[in-house]
Amino acid sequence: MRQYRLNVTRAAFAALAVICLLTMAPAFADTVFKTANLKIETKNGPVTLNVEVADTEIKREHGLMFRRSLPEKAGMIFLFDDEHPISMWMKNTYIPLDMVFIGDDWRIKHIVREAEPLSAEIINSGQPASRVLEIGGGEAAKLGLALGDAVSLQQ
Repeated sequence: MRQYRLNVTRAAFAALAVICLLTMAPAFADTVFKTANLKIETKNGPVTLNVEVADTEIKREHGLMFRRSLPEKAGMIFLFDDEHPISMWMKNTYIPLDMVFIGDDWRIKHIVREAEPLSAEIINSGQPASRVLEIGGGEAAKLGLALGDAVSLQQ
């Protein structure tokens, strides 16, 4: 009898594990990011970055969290449906980031430099935006990014 209960318990745990994996699979699969080239026209000439595209709510929520490094000239572009005030944070993000807020006109509206890793402090766009480019901390200065620079995404 004891062996029977043990087998039933094991079967119940196995079934629960399978159900959990099946229900969570779409969320995990949705955090696989497409990549694209992003071009920024700076006063020193064009800059091209290799970016991951966060174009769904789940992808935008996940973002660059839990990453331990980010190559130079790489990042993530968050695409929103419309222009509005955007708030971000660095919770569960281990690397410093520059956040470049971009408007519907695909021009840089605001730059937040060297956002503090693991901080729950809210980072605001300063004005309505519809896109946010996250790149490694200090990259915006190295690349010469400035307010008003034109941005284009080649998917």
